[in-house]
Amino acid sequence: MLRVLVALLLLANLAFYAWTQGWLDGVVSVRSIGDREPERLARQVRPETVRILPAGAASAPSAAASAPSPAASATPATLACLEAGPFSDADMAAAQATAQLALPSGSWVTLRIDRPGAWIVYLGKYANRAVMRNKEDELNRRQLPYEEVRDNPALEPGLSLGRFDQRGGATQAVDRFAQQGLRGARVVELTAASSSQWLRVEKAEPSLATTLAAMKADALGKGFVPCAKAPAN
Repeated sequence: MLRVLVALLLLANLAFYAWTQGWLDGVVSVRSIGDREPERLARQVRPETVRILPAGAASAPSAAASAPSPAASATPATLACLEAGPFSDADMAAAQATAQLALPSGSWVTLRIDRPGAWIVYLGKYANRAVMRNKEDELNRRQLPYEEVRDNPALEPGLSLGRFDQRGGATQAVDRFAQQGLRGARVVELTAASSSQWLRVEKAEPSLATTLAAMKADALGKGFVPCAKAPAN
């Protein structure tokens, strides 16, 4: 039995020695020298294409990746709102005809703006401010609201007992004051009702805006100018 053990031990030592020398690499799956140089270098594929980068360069984005594409860097063209006017009803037809000849179809619209008149219930015009102060004392005793008329030399010094956008409303107010015993109040028109028409290009691209700015015609008056209140793009 002892002889068998000695023989097995001798065979094991011989096998280990043969493996360490690499004689058994083709027989067993574990190589004697492991995955070390120079064998690993010999297995490289196209090693000449490998470049060693300086520290920090690997984390920096490449120029191709960081540079925005033309499509990404392009910004939409700014759209301008331009209008011509105001025109009276009589002048509007000539302005429209001029626009039809010079501008693309559908690029412009017509606008009509109606502004109501303004009336006040008025006390005055007083000879001087001292006389007006006496009237103010009377209004305070009656607990009637009022304000001094300003920026209107034709009505100064004077007082306003209320502002109305319809003449009928101002007339009714005068009647109520008369019933309360307040004398001297009357209706005065501050501004007359008006109506005007305009030609407007609400969203003009740069090329069209240039054309509009260059348009000169008697029918267009002062021509196209930036809108008083341009709509959002």
